[in-house]
Amino acid sequence: MRTVSNESPVPRRPPLLWEQHCCLPLERTADVGELARYRRPGGSFASVNVGYAPHSADDVTGLIASWRERIVADDRLRLAVTVDDVEAARRAGDVAVAFDLEDSGPLGGRLDRVREFYDLGVRTMLPSYNTRNAAGGGCLDEVDEGLTAYGRALVREMNAVGMVVDGSHCGARTGLDLCEVSERPVVYSHSCMRALWDHPRNITDEQARECAATGGVVGITGVGIFLGPNEATVEALVRHIDHAVDLVGPEHVGLSTDFPFDAEDFNALLEQHPELFPDCYTRWGPIEFMPPEGLLTVEDALRARGYPDDAVRAILGGNFRRVAALVWR
Repeated sequence: MRTVSNESPVPRRPPLLWEQHCCLPLERTADVGELARYRRPGGSFASVNVGYAPHSADDVTGLIASWRERIVADDRLRLAVTVDDVEAARRAGDVAVAFDLEDSGPLGGRLDRVREFYDLGVRTMLPSYNTRNAAGGGCLDEVDEGLTAYGRALVREMNAVGMVVDGSHCGARTGLDLCEVSERPVVYSHSCMRALWDHPRNITDEQARECAATGGVVGITGVGIFLGPNEATVEALVRHIDHAVDLVGPEHVGLSTDFPFDAEDFNALLEQHPELFPDCYTRWGPIEFMPPEGLLTVEDALRARGYPDDAVRAILGGNFRRVAALVWR
């Protein structure tokens, strides 16, 4: 005979939120406390960019050293060295923080620096940023010839060290090569779907399928010009999520905002020097970005569209956490 309890059921723990890419100002004095804007019940993780094509290894190491010190001193934040650290942040309702590189340029051609940067907290790296470099092609190149021999060696070293391979900003051919070469899951940390909005920074359905075939995740991002005609809304974000889920399933879709905490400065540069950017970046005026507060509403938006609880948890953070558990050493 089964006993019926009059006690209320224990409420489920809120899902982990995983922000796979955001951008503090690339200055040692940047306010790392801004990352606390991701704080929520259930805990959060934020991967923060620490450099791209113009930056040297010294630039990156100096930046990380300064930021790490102040992250440790902030009781709302904690460094995420392992997935266990993310779980500790989840239990405390804090924000776990790791770092990413948007280009392999800061390596200076030295594969041994992959491990050096990993030991400093860099958990994700893009081989190329928009245009071709020593590793491979970029999404703004007219012709993408794919990964170079160096790029293939870079992917193998990232696999060995435990750093996640990221195809965002890469050209389509280079992205497909990443999925072919990598023995670990590949991600597109912050990319929307080109089938919905034909922008060169967005990825094709083929790229998404090959990413999923590695066990990876496509992180739909909150940049207005990638979601539509400068449409940085939760509704636009969820439309891209819907397409990605229909294509590869909810177990291969995640979130990122690509939010620059210095967005006003970025847009001022865009206005003052439009010649530095292609037309697909400038034609709509100041770029709209989804802030952390917008990302915090995605859970409710997914539930309102009828997504079941397991899919919501997977998209909100579970999928990127799974990749981290498989790749990080």
